[in-house]
Amino acid sequence: MSVTNHAPAGNEEDGHHLPRAGRLLTGTVWSLIFGALISLILIFELLPVRRVELEAGQVSSADIRAPRKIVYVSQVLTEQARRVAEQSVKDVYDPPDPKVGREQAARMRQILNAVETTRTNASLSERDKILSLMSISDLALSEESATMLLRLDDMGWLVVTTEAENVLNIVMRDPIRTSDLFGVRNGLPPLVRLTLSDSQTRAVIALVQNLIKVNSFYNAKATQQSKQQARDSVEPVTLTVEKGQAIVRQGDIVEPLDLEILNALGLLRPRIQAQDILGNIVLALLITALLGAYLTVYCRSYWDCRKNLLLVTTLFLASAIVARVMVPNHAVLPYLFPAAAVGLVIGTLLDTHLAVFMSVLLGLLVGAMGGGNLELTTYVIAGSVVAILAAQRVERVNVFVFAGMLATLANWATVLAFRLPGHQYDWVGLLTLLGAGLLNGGIAAMLALLGYFVLGGLMDIPTTLRLVDLARPTHPLMRQLLLKAPGTYHHSILVSNMAEEAAERIGADPLLARVGAYYHDIGKTLRPYFFVDNQMDGNNVHDRLDPETSAHIIVSHVKDGVDLARKYKLPARIVDFIAEHHGMTLATYFYQRAQQGAGESSAAPDPSRFQYPGPRPRSKETAIVMLADTCEATVRSLRPANAEETGKLVRQIIDERLGTGELKESDLTLRDLEQIRQSFTTTLQAVFHPRIRYPGQEQQGKEAEKNGG
Repeated sequence: MSVTNHAPAGNEEDGHHLPRAGRLLTGTVWSLIFGALISLILIFELLPVRRVELEAGQVSSADIRAPRKIVYVSQVLTEQARRVAEQSVKDVYDPPDPKVGREQAARMRQILNAVETTRTNASLSERDKILSLMSISDLALSEESATMLLRLDDMGWLVVTTEAENVLNIVMRDPIRTSDLFGVRNGLPPLVRLTLSDSQTRAVIALVQNLIKVNSFYNAKATQQSKQQARDSVEPVTLTVEKGQAIVRQGDIVEPLDLEILNALGLLRPRIQAQDILGNIVLALLITALLGAYLTVYCRSYWDCRKNLLLVTTLFLASAIVARVMVPNHAVLPYLFPAAAVGLVIGTLLDTHLAVFMSVLLGLLVGAMGGGNLELTTYVIAGSVVAILAAQRVERVNVFVFAGMLATLANWATVLAFRLPGHQYDWVGLLTLLGAGLLNGGIAAMLALLGYFVLGGLMDIPTTLRLVDLARPTHPLMRQLLLKAPGTYHHSILVSNMAEEAAERIGADPLLARVGAYYHDIGKTLRPYFFVDNQMDGNNVHDRLDPETSAHIIVSHVKDGVDLARKYKLPARIVDFIAEHHGMTLATYFYQRAQQGAGESSAAPDPSRFQYPGPRPRSKETAIVMLADTCEATVRSLRPANAEETGKLVRQIIDERLGTGELKESDLTLRDLEQIRQSFTTTLQAVFHPRIRYPGQEQQGKEAEKNGG
């Protein structure tokens, strides 16, 4: 048996579908009230809590002590520890660049060649040679140093050039940073061999000093990575605040850590800014518009059936109030908010798709209350949607347990997905949130089960479990039907099979259609032998009654059935099947007899005295039962010879009901009617095997149809 949840259409409580203007008025009033209430919930605190308004740098006007013990991860202390670790990291420099060393060695050779050329140029005076040496770039010789180089003998010059190249090679192999340049240049004398004279040593230093260049450069990217690694290596700092501990004393300057502790304790009242109020109002209007649009497009009947609208509105507002208390200024409590319970109640009592949509809106609302917390939004939506999808078939109570377990798994997955990345594990906090996710699933399942039974009973919603209970043959009304009207009982069973199969095909509620068919003719138990279903001896009591009296008895089985259903407290949706399964049709057989009896001399009979009271079917399920009721009775009487004749007969009945307007309020489409016709034909052909039709049987079939079959 396939069970799906569908929003009930308008019932007897409503009496009729509201006109378009009425729906517009209802929607407008609902939007104003709903939007205003959501805005108030978002803006104002719902519980009186002693809070203070403080800012960093402000002087406290009183002592503030912790009302309870808390242990939490301090972002302020954690950030301070990370900042210290980051500042302890030294700047990272690249290794010595050998290219710089080679370039300076090549430049050394060029300079030595230039000096050698000047020293051996006989055409220049000593003064000109000194000036020439002093003009060599990258050498920057003083006049004294230039004179010293010129006066070296050839052997001394050879020793100096060799040593200069050697010292430069040694120096440029080590890393030289900008900050090191001055020290390296001043540290050259110890690098010169001790065998050189003082003048030779000074000459070597003069040649090498200005050729020393920076070869190790600052690496900003590597430095930042090292600092980030140092930050990441710092574990979150857990702070314990004991009950009664002084957080801020009178006259103290408020520090950021003080504000964090007050906020963790829920003692800090944030300043309400105009932009905050405006943002909350915009969010409330957005949620109102989205929910209103969804109801208008996909659940239009809710504007007619105000009890469903009341249920949806009340559950959402109640959950928003609970969220407003549990979510802001709390670390773990938001993860205990049982949002999945709301989705489960809506999904099992009304409509699965509406439940999913409301869960998404509730997730957005909770995330906004948590300061734009994407993790909380995902937590609410994932847990709720998984639970809703798991509880689409509520045939046993343990479905709620299973839904709660899946909600727990979704909660855990969300927490791990948001907490594991980043390699900053607060294992105590993580385990605490996982435990909260487990409790959340259990609480949601229990609340949903409680709401399912309590709200289902209060709102008179035919829940699946209630329908399953009504479908039992041991129900008192079903027992009466079996014992007092066995023919009608058999007829109802066949109609229920037809209705269930057809409802399954067109996407209506098959279980509701089946149970409604069980009880649609329950009124016949008061006067069973006035109906052809139960006339076993072939004696028709209507042959001794006038047509109007017979019609009154036949038509009365609808009112009798409604009275019995209410006496036994059947759901209003089941009562709809009893009231609507004949719509506002005529008891045509008796009306035609009355016309024939009146003749030409008397006034024509009043059709209203032969008419069923209605209303016409207002849901797909009741319309299906109306068609199945008539088709089963007609085919049972006429016994068509083959499937083609059966299909033709079924089509005629459907066309007649469609033509007289009996189906105009049922929301059935032409495609639905074709699917119903095919389903009825298949089922009836399987139940009523082809037989030879005997003379007079067609007239008997017509009598059966008109006598309330």
